[in-house]
Amino acid sequence: MSRIDFDLVNRAALAALPILLRRWLPEGHRRGREWIARNPTRDDRSLGSFSINTSTGRWADFADSGAKGGDIVSLYAYLRKIGQHQAARELAYLLRIDR
Repeated sequence: MSRIDFDLVNRAALAALPILLRRWLPEGHRRGREWIARNPTRDDRSLGSFSINTSTGRWADFADSGAKGGDIVSLYAYLRKIGQHQAARELAYLLRIDR
């Protein structure tokens, strides 16, 4: 996959989001349209300070004012501490997107 279709990857990831969130943030739970979890990138002791909208993929860490994003690729990049392109490639592979 030389060229990354971010929209395609994000749409596929959004469709698989409940499964992905259970893998990435297993201590979390759903509350309405939000997946409420601890932020695994820092010493987070407060369940609920890290939230992902399961309808849109938007996410934010309310205890860390700079950590937020608008889609699943950016969430995956943030959680893995990698760049957006690498995150999109890894998600495409994980979701078996071959174009």
